[in-house]
Parts: sequence; C-alpha cells; structure tokens
Amino acid sequence: MLRGAAAGVGFLASAGVRGQDGSGRAAVEFPVIISTWPFGKAANLEALKIFDSGGTALDAVERGVMTAEANPAISTVGYGGFPNKAGIVELDAAVFDGSTLDGGAVCALTGFRHPVQIARKVMENSPHLILVGEGANLFAREQGFSGEETLSDGARAAYQKWIKKHPDGQGEPEGHDTLGQVALGSDGSIAAACTTSGMAWKFPGRVGDSPIVGHGLYADNSVGGCVATGIGEEISKVCGSFLVVERMRQGATPDEAIEETLDRIRNRPGQNPAVQAAFVALSSNGSWGAGAIGSNFHYALTRGNQTEVIEVTPQQRKG
Repeated sequence: MLRGAAAGVGFLASAGVRGQDGSGRAAVEFPVIISTWPFGKAANLEALKIFDSGGTALDAVERGVMTAEANPAISTVGYGGFPNKAGIVELDAAVFDGSTLDGGAVCALTGFRHPVQIARKVMENSPHLILVGEGANLFAREQGFSGEETLSDGARAAYQKWIKKHPDGQGEPEGHDTLGQVALGSDGSIAAACTTSGMAWKFPGRVGDSPIVGHGLYADNSVGGCVATGIGEEISKVCGSFLVVERMRQGATPDEAIEETLDRIRNRPGQNPAVQAAFVALSSNGSWGAGAIGSNFHYALTRGNQTEVIEVTPQQRKG
C-alpha cells in the first residue's frame, strides 16, 4: 500500500493534474476509477471489465459496487451488512450520471441484495429521484427483481451478540464504511454510485448521506465527481460531495476541494473533534484526490489497467 503525502487538514493522496496539456506531465490513462476502502479494489476491477467490454461509466459503477453488495464478508454493505436495532437489514444506494445530471436512489430497502440496480431503475423507469421503504420494495418487485434473504449468517450472529449485550435495544450505532465509486471513461463521461447498509444497530428508517444526491455522491462531466464515506449525518450537513465538485468547478484541485470540505465538517460549531469523514474525487481532466479526518482511510485507484490501494492517514489539527 502507498501512503499519501501530507497536505491541509489531513494526509491527502493525489498525483495532481495529469492532463494532456503539453507541459510534459504524463497523459491520462483511461479509464480512471476511484473507490472508497480496500474492498473498493474488487469494485474497480469489476468496473474495469465493464469498460473493457464497451460499457458506459454508469454501467461500470453499477456493476462495480455490486461486488460488495454480494459479499457476505463485508459488514457495511449489501448481503453482509449488519442490521438495524430491530434486526432488519435496511439498504441504501444511489447512482448519478454526470452526462445528464440525473440519478436514482433507494433508501431503507429490505429483501433485495442489490439496491444499486434498483436505484438505477428508479432513474430510468420512474419520474422520481428517491424511493424509500415499502415504496422502494414495491417498485423493485414491479421492476421484476426477486426478493432474497439479506441477513447473512455472520450478520445474524453479530446481531445476536449485540442484542444479548443490549437487551433493551439501546446500544449505540456503529460503523460507516460506505462503498462509493467514481469512474471517468475515455469519452469524458463520469458517473458515481454509492451503496451501504448504513450504521449497524441504527434506528429503523435512518438514512445517511450515501443515497442522497449531493451528499454521498455527485458527478458532472464538465467538472468531475465525488463520493463520501463516514458519519453520514455530518457529511450531509455540508452537502459534502456537491461541495467538493463545486469547489473543483471554481478551480480547486480535487485535494484542495476535499480539504476545504473536511474543514467545513470539522469546524461546525459544537462538532465532536473525533468526527469521521472521507472523500474521494476525480476531475474531468483525470486528476484525483482523497482525504480523511478522524480515522485512517484507504481508497482504491485504477488508471488504465493498473489498480492500487492507497492509505490516507488523517492529521489531527493542533491547538
């Protein structure tokens, strides 16, 4: 694993601008794909296959994040996701197409292992942006999706252990490792996807930033794309992913935009100094950035056919 260089509020990892501008800097190798967390590597490799077979950026991120949704070993996404305090797995997911500024999302979905597929159908086959709870379940069935068991053996065992420790169901929620992915194709198209089971032991119906356009994800072909992970409530309070993209629109590099956004989160009045949040972003010229506060963070980066997992160590502000 590589370790990012220090910058701003945390150790941010980027190679700077890699556009073809005649300055001698390396040309962009397409596609460029960036995902949160080490399990983002599998998502990147799957997304790369989709690009290689002629798929779009939207196809790539949809299929990419499905790798985690199907993996019972991942406790924060999909089939392996830990349930809410009532023992029910509620899944959230969203997609966003930077070429059309259109998206789709589902929240508190139950009984379906691949919420990202249903989110895309919301975008393509409905006049809506977000469907929630029983409405999302009904829509999934109408679109031909078959229900499946979503409480894995590992998640069931973890819940039984938790409820034994907290028989009143009042234990604190835990976890925040959303899988988010942004992909840039050789045609300049950018798309983003997020998928999560949310915090373990959350209150039923809780929705974080992940499936909310502008909070957990955003993309615009003319600028770039961004996805978030961490404490969703805090990311949403600054419209995190949208803010990163808007600062890039104003001329900031991905690292600079992420730095400012993390500062906004950390400096909110009354904020817990240990708040956890992270972003990864791509610009339309192929540059990328990543940054985190509160805890160590890893992301997966693919350029052309090369994929690596990079560590970002957050730096706590002094004073």
